[in-house]
Amino acid sequence: MLDFQAIQERIKQIEGKRESLVKLLEQPDLGTLRIDVNQALEEIDDLIDDFKRTFPTEGEMN
Repeated sequence: MLDFQAIQERIKQIEGKRESLVKLLEQPDLGTLRIDVNQALEEIDDLIDDFKRTFPTEGEMN
């Protein structure tokens, strides 16, 4: 079982990799893969939002 610190680190890794997907969307020859990349970005954003709602930092609590 993962502890909070391990989950927090994984979320940070996912946040860091999100930028790669954003850059991929800038490619003009992406074709139908664009749909999958957009879906992945939406799911990453949902995951990050859920994590932040579940474990808000002190600045987000107010």
